[in-house]
Amino acid sequence: MLAIEFEWKSGVAARDWSNVAKKGHIEVMELELKKLFDTVTSIHDEMFYLREREVEMQDLNIATYSKMATFSFLSIMVCLSVAALQLWHLKSFFERKKLL
Repeated sequence: MLAIEFEWKSGVAARDWSNVAKKGHIEVMELELKKLFDTVTSIHDEMFYLREREVEMQDLNIATYSKMATFSFLSIMVCLSVAALQLWHLKSFFERKKLL
């Protein structure tokens, strides 16, 4: 049996910080600051993405509410129209049979 494993990394986790420290000869504090800056940048980008999604979801919610209100109004109108037609039909039926 053959097993294949993948390890996906994105954002701050994708950077190899040990190589960054070796290549740049950076002090430990600078390295930590760069990590924190990348983390904050990642969180900031995620927040903007979530705000955009929130606006999209609000627009979708408003559109859905509008469609449901229209559908409900049309359903009530159809029910009232059918009731009126039934009353008219029954009245004419009973008048023909001379029961009214």
